[in-house]
Amino acid sequence: MTFADRFRAVQPWLSLLVRLAMAGILIFAAIPKLQDIPQSIIAVRAYRLLPEEIVPFVGTMLPFAELALALWLLMGLWTRWAAGAWLLMMAGFTFGVIWAWSQGLSIDCGCFGGGGDVEEGATNYPMHLLERAGFIALGLFLFIWPRSRFSLDSWLAPAPVADEPVEIDN
Repeated sequence: MTFADRFRAVQPWLSLLVRLAMAGILIFAAIPKLQDIPQSIIAVRAYRLLPEEIVPFVGTMLPFAELALALWLLMGLWTRWAAGAWLLMMAGFTFGVIWAWSQGLSIDCGCFGGGGDVEEGATNYPMHLLERAGFIALGLFLFIWPRSRFSLDSWLAPAPVADEPVEIDN
């Protein structure tokens, strides 16, 4: 059995684990923000990236978007699209961390609740960027290999059955 054959056999299970991990991350990110929407707005404002007119809207809607994407991933529905949405979200969050760091801001990212300005030196932007790189790797894996076990995708469009080799008698 080749590596490709083994990977083909285990890939749907790996994609399931990645899909569930991504959903769990989003749920753990959304719940504290949903419990304290004003703090979520403060976290968005701290980046000083968006016009003040839309900061309350983004701070309010972000946890709902995270939760909706988590549910999509849990169901395994339109998984490649969900992975694409995750990657766009992570690109935005990564840009935000790089922006805050480049501007000399000292903020708590607010990724898993909280957020806002903090004391100088209380942030660890390189660690945040490593975390984002890991999250991006998860999204890329699922974007490339979206087929997973226990997904609505596999129920709606089952994987094609590989042709068995045909023996030819001479």
